[in-house]
Amino acid sequence: MENYEHRKARKKIVITGNDGKPASGKQVRIKLKNHSFLFGWGAFDVMEHTNADTEEKKERFAPRAKRWEELFNYGTLPFYWGQYEPSEGDVRQDRMMKCVDRLTKDGAKVKGHPLCWHTVCADWLLKYSDEEIMQRQLDRITREVSAFKGKVTLWDVINETVIMPDFDRYDNAVTRLCRHYGRIPLIKSVFAAAKAADPNAVLLINDFNTSENYARVIEECLEAGIPIDAIGIQSHQHQGYWGAEKLESVLHRFERFGLPIHFTENTIISGKLMPPEIVDLNDFNPESWESLPEYEERQKKELEEMYRILFAHPLVEAVTGWDFTDGGWLNAPSGILRRDGSPKPAYDMLSGLIKKEWSTEYSAVTDDNGCFELCGFKGEYVLSVDGKEYIVRNDGSDSEEGLRLSAR
Repeated sequence: MENYEHRKARKKIVITGNDGKPASGKQVRIKLKNHSFLFGWGAFDVMEHTNADTEEKKERFAPRAKRWEELFNYGTLPFYWGQYEPSEGDVRQDRMMKCVDRLTKDGAKVKGHPLCWHTVCADWLLKYSDEEIMQRQLDRITREVSAFKGKVTLWDVINETVIMPDFDRYDNAVTRLCRHYGRIPLIKSVFAAAKAADPNAVLLINDFNTSENYARVIEECLEAGIPIDAIGIQSHQHQGYWGAEKLESVLHRFERFGLPIHFTENTIISGKLMPPEIVDLNDFNPESWESLPEYEERQKKELEEMYRILFAHPLVEAVTGWDFTDGGWLNAPSGILRRDGSPKPAYDMLSGLIKKEWSTEYSAVTDDNGCFELCGFKGEYVLSVDGKEYIVRNDGSDSEEGLRLSAR
């Protein structure tokens, strides 16, 4: 039986009347509105709908965006430099801002992914010297983090540093920087730029390599004073579900740092598995890769076990799925919606966990002192008293004296 008590909090609340005196016997309806825990998914379908330039595209992505917004409170958006600024000076900020505003308006948090990465990098950088590339890289970080300050509150600052200096599939500006300056000095520089642009942002290092090699990079970063706020773990499981044993092993490896852990890119497929001999997932290019009913049940079961393990771990703060709909990265059946936008069993399972089992909704009555106790999963609550609604946070950080609300 999982223990989720660390996900809950209590808060004493006093209801007063118009005269300022405690209001006893008041019926209070209590409902969790938004979890503190970040239940996320790649918000690419929401972005496609937000920026749709044809009615056909708008209609196609509308139900996907609606399902995303009904379930998640956290979205990852693509800031890949080669796409965000495909030619020097052609910055696609307006399109991104439009989607960020849409997500944050409804209370979701947004993470930008990534600020520095050797893949999907801007090819136009290659004409510059390493010193000039570095300056442009730091300027790019300052520009993005400053422009979205207060809206995009989390960033994957640098991605896949374990392989970065040895990456040899094609020439790119960031691998050049990593070789020229060294891995840790590069990481330190890009984190410093992000921190200066938004001191309140949550800054992540992120990697698919979950071995001791990644742990050593983090160790070296912390020794160098790099302000890592959270450790990002990619978990693309196209060749089969990790299973509880490996999941616990990965958690154990990184919990030693005492930092929050975010599972940043999670995929569990509902089709035939990628062959185990494939080393680089990008090398698998089947003609078709479809979701099949029997594998959809497998996906649901595996995803549920994974979420239960992660939600039970006190250092895990966020879990983000990757492609919301099948056919995204590598054309894989890795979504929780099918290609036609219909929900798979995994979507319904997650909805049951997030909106029902791990949610809080009940009624209470104030005592003679006008007091009742709000007790439930950490997050933002709606309290209804005498037809009036109050928004209250319940995260264990408030004083024991309680919160006073006036029912008028």
